[in-house]
Amino acid sequence: MLTTRFVTGTPNWLDLGTPDIEAANAFYGGLFGWTFQSAGPEAGGYGMYQLDGKTVAGGMTVGPEQGGPGWTIYFQSPDADATAKAVEQGGGAVLFEPMDVFDMGRMAVFTDPAGAGFATWQPGRIKGLDVVNDPNTLCWAELYTDDPGAGLNFYSGIFGWETSTMPLPDGTGSYTMVNPAGAGAEAMFGGIVPLAADPVETDGPYWLPYFEVEDCDASVARAQQLGGKVRLAPVDMEGVGRFAKLADPAGARFAVMQGVQTEA
Repeated sequence: MLTTRFVTGTPNWLDLGTPDIEAANAFYGGLFGWTFQSAGPEAGGYGMYQLDGKTVAGGMTVGPEQGGPGWTIYFQSPDADATAKAVEQGGGAVLFEPMDVFDMGRMAVFTDPAGAGFATWQPGRIKGLDVVNDPNTLCWAELYTDDPGAGLNFYSGIFGWETSTMPLPDGTGSYTMVNPAGAGAEAMFGGIVPLAADPVETDGPYWLPYFEVEDCDASVARAQQLGGKVRLAPVDMEGVGRFAKLADPAGARFAVMQGVQTEA
């Protein structure tokens, strides 16, 4: 389970790169109730998405030379420079060298050996997101890649991830889940999926963020009303919940999940 008790290797931040931040603000505000709070002129247009005064994501305008629209997931590191070296040694690439973000923390942006983009955040004054797993906040992360075994070896070498598996409902194989070192399966925060197993995923390796919602079908309908695209219509997964894959009007991909409610 993803929590804000961030430890090494867990997702502790995510942000949106988009060609039109104002349009993105309208979409995510209408879908999730987020408001955009600028980080100030010195931050180059970067800002925080907030829900009830708590930060749930970041976002900024990016030009075509900086890549297409998309969400980037950041994983916690105690030393961003050491993580950058480990990425290179593992066959990945450093897109943006480690740099300080004022006194808030230290960040770097990478691609893994298969080309999936991700980033790292070494906490300073900002430890990470204020809230996760609540409705309209990050609840899961999923890597789509050609070779899940190679991907797992790469990330485990950097972050020390451990794994558990769950059989797929259709009997076609198993789903690999990851958790921080020594934390056990109850701390799992993401999964790894072979691209070939999902016909929706045709654009190469990437990380997909999931956001918890109270009503998956209503969220999908609302996303369409706001100009978003349905990539995968709502489906049920036994014991997990109901989820759907979407894209915002600019094309940034994400998913929504209505988790199974458990009795206290």
